[in-house]
Amino acid sequence: MNLFDIEKLKKQLQELEEKTLEENFWNDNKNSSKILAQIKNIKNKTIKFQEINSEINNLNELTELVNLEPDEEIAKDILKSTSKLEKQIEKFEIATFLSGKYDSNNAIVTIHPGAGGTESQDWAEMLYRMYTRWANKNNYEVKELDYLEGEEAGIKSVTFEILGENAYGYMKAEMGVHRLVRISPFDSGGRRHTSFASLEVLPEITDDIELEINPDDLRVDTYRASGAGGQHINKTSSAVRITHIPTNVVVACQTERSQIQNRETAMKMLKSKLLDLKEKEQKEKIEDLKGVQMEIAWGSQIRSYVFCPYTMVKDHRTNYEVGNVQAVMDGEIDGFMESYLKSNNN
Repeated sequence: MNLFDIEKLKKQLQELEEKTLEENFWNDNKNSSKILAQIKNIKNKTIKFQEINSEINNLNELTELVNLEPDEEIAKDILKSTSKLEKQIEKFEIATFLSGKYDSNNAIVTIHPGAGGTESQDWAEMLYRMYTRWANKNNYEVKELDYLEGEEAGIKSVTFEILGENAYGYMKAEMGVHRLVRISPFDSGGRRHTSFASLEVLPEITDDIELEINPDDLRVDTYRASGAGGQHINKTSSAVRITHIPTNVVVACQTERSQIQNRETAMKMLKSKLLDLKEKEQKEKIEDLKGVQMEIAWGSQIRSYVFCPYTMVKDHRTNYEVGNVQAVMDGEIDGFMESYLKSNNN
């Protein structure tokens, strides 16, 4: 199994561990945190590699034993274990592709409905549920940051964070416009409707990344959290909206307990957006940035979800498709993510 250079990783690990023994290592918190995170990441990969290698050797030994002394039950167990191992190897292979600058970071996700009012707002909420279910199945934590309810149904927008190792690495595969085709439950004539919603995915920026933002370029507004009740309501003006005036980038947070916490989280979101913009535009300074707007409409979709006249979910970038729409809406989207990551690493 030669998915990556294990000896190279071991050498890299040794070099990083030697750095932790240097006299002034702990004086620089940002640098030490970064190095410790790298050590943890490499250790996780090498442990997984060793576990898979050990299982391969174990199955080889059992196979040799069955060849010498045939045993139907052991043969069945070998086949079952081999099938399970194949899936583990495939997942491990995908994980080795997640070596981008921010792939190991948490992901900040925003869903916006396209034109179409209630229909597209309902679609945005369906996507939010789908990603929440995917995160839960993969042992990620979901933290809602900002939520704006639709007038009749669905959501006008939602921003949430998916916390856990490689959350951004996987979720970046979902960035773009998602298209829904179905018989609308909001249409009394039972006609087929096409709706759109866009997904913006950004890595959470860690403390070791320096980003200078001029406070004079920021407009900070406080307001009461909106919503019909429950987790989306606040009795005080603790919600915070920050606008970066030069780029017109706007972020908001309303789900923390205090205005100070909401402001801190909103600033974290703003840094992620501005750094992403800075890297896309290849600008040295934040002052040189300008906002970019993508149309949430026909022709720009990355994936189509068809409920009627047939059932199919198809990714237009990789041609990967699944006939079981309900399973996809319940969070079974690993196949789409993995095919995208594979196609980007060929």
